[in-house]
Amino acid sequence: MTGFFIALISGALMSIQGIFNTQVTKASGIWAASSFVQLTALLTCLGAWFGMERGSLLKVFSVEPKYMLLGGVFGALITFTVVKSMALLGPAKAVLIIVVSQLAVAYLTELFGMFQVDRQPFEWRKAIGLAIAVAGMVLFKWES
Repeated sequence: MTGFFIALISGALMSIQGIFNTQVTKASGIWAASSFVQLTALLTCLGAWFGMERGSLLKVFSVEPKYMLLGGVFGALITFTVVKSMALLGPAKAVLIIVVSQLAVAYLTELFGMFQVDRQPFEWRKAIGLAIAVAGMVLFKWES
């Protein structure tokens, strides 16, 4: 149950962050805003590490395969794409499409066992759930 509540908080924070970042972008430009977002994220993470963990920061480089270190690149691209989609579609439509995309990619990642994730068997109920999510996205986006 704890994981469920943490996931709910994560989704709420992502939506609010996207709105905040879109407003900062209007004042400064997308790459300046994205740089600021990533810088404040770095400072927050370093503060949390300093206050809680204090293990070696260099241990991150022991991860295999090395392409797993590209999370920060994805973070920058996520900031860019969330801001642009919210500016073009509005927060509700953008977040709905983002969440459905996340669900589809996560399910395919499990289904095919990509990126060192344990492979899961195909289940019709999950495929139907994904199809319902896509249908909901289409219905939500549908304009008369």
